[in-house]
Amino acid sequence: MRKLAHIFIFVFSLATFGQSKKTDSISTYKKRVLETAEVDFLMSYYTQDGNNAAVSGGIGTEELTDITPTFVIAIPLNSDDVLTVDAGISAYSSASSSNINPFDSSNPASPYSDSSGASASDVWVNGNFSYAHSSDDRNNIVEGHISVASEYDYFSIGFGGSYTHLFNEKNTELTIKANVFLDTWNPQYPIELRPDFSNTNIIGSGIYDPFKYEAFTDESRNSYSISFIFSQILSKNFQASVFIDLVQQNGLLSTPHQRVYFQDQPDFFIDDFHLADDVERLPDTRFKMPIGARFNYFLNERLTIRTYYRYYYDDWGVNSHTASIELPFKISEKFTVYPLYRYYTQTAADYFAPYNAHLSTETFYTSDYDLSEFNSNQYGFGFSYTDIFASAHIWKLGLKSIDFRYGYYDRSNGLYAHIASVGFKFLLD
Repeated sequence: MRKLAHIFIFVFSLATFGQSKKTDSISTYKKRVLETAEVDFLMSYYTQDGNNAAVSGGIGTEELTDITPTFVIAIPLNSDDVLTVDAGISAYSSASSSNINPFDSSNPASPYSDSSGASASDVWVNGNFSYAHSSDDRNNIVEGHISVASEYDYFSIGFGGSYTHLFNEKNTELTIKANVFLDTWNPQYPIELRPDFSNTNIIGSGIYDPFKYEAFTDESRNSYSISFIFSQILSKNFQASVFIDLVQQNGLLSTPHQRVYFQDQPDFFIDDFHLADDVERLPDTRFKMPIGARFNYFLNERLTIRTYYRYYYDDWGVNSHTASIELPFKISEKFTVYPLYRYYTQTAADYFAPYNAHLSTETFYTSDYDLSEFNSNQYGFGFSYTDIFASAHIWKLGLKSIDFRYGYYDRSNGLYAHIASVGFKFLLD
């Protein structure tokens, strides 16, 4: 499928390029949508820790480290059309996911220490290919894209498109987007629930028998979304936009390697590790609806105020509010610094309960603290360098901008994280 997508984009690009090149040669000059090819290199580093790992039923280490390098290449095919290729990988190591099998180490098994198993690290690979066409008056933009992503336990293919219309002398903009993602799981169940599991060190009253457990029969997950975005320039200093997303998901929405424990069932251990009563089980449908707005105010030539608010609702019982602010301050023609702050709060899903608090009579259950009630704060700052003339060069690439960001994330249930990212934008001479 990925090869077919490559061929389709390549052939379509060549055909469009040939037609537009002929048209340009007999028409009056018009400004190109993108004057020259642009290359973005992005790199982020993320690390977190906490004591509510979903893999071990809501307790245990959440230590994780992730490094994500990404390349984005935008290529002007003619005056009106741009092909963009976005490819990246995410290499992570996770103490909690390593405990899918906590018994493959010489150390005593514990949810608060990591194992050395194969699930302790993995690589996620993603590619996205998009094609955008702008009308002669630049008031209409049509875009289509296809994406592919793969990790050890799932494969995803996505496709979609968007239409943007500018009017009112380009002071008003309306965008409609639609996306479809078709995912297939390769479930990795906790080791003690697999048919071939055997261990003579089980401690407990009676015989270990997770009677509610059975493997999922549907291993697919499909997501469909449509988005509406309305932007308006209200004055020379003030710009606002509002958006709404409608998302429908169907299929396997549970995470098969996340354990759940029942308070009305006997407990069994190997070393200090509690053996699962079952895995997370959630409904096979979910509807999500985020609604939000952005407001940007240019106070003066030095300072801009950027604000954002979003309300989120889903039919699992999660309601959330997000608010953030950035204050870009231009310290010179090329350098800008900006502090940033983000606040988030949410209610718990109907199916959430902490470690060992669910009942075996329940139909749906999870101890994933991402679905619990919590609030969080994120504090950070950014630094950017911009040179529209790209006077600095690396080989045949002119450096147009550098952007660096750092954020510290603090959640009320004890999870904390650091994230640093840097981006370089180059123009191809």
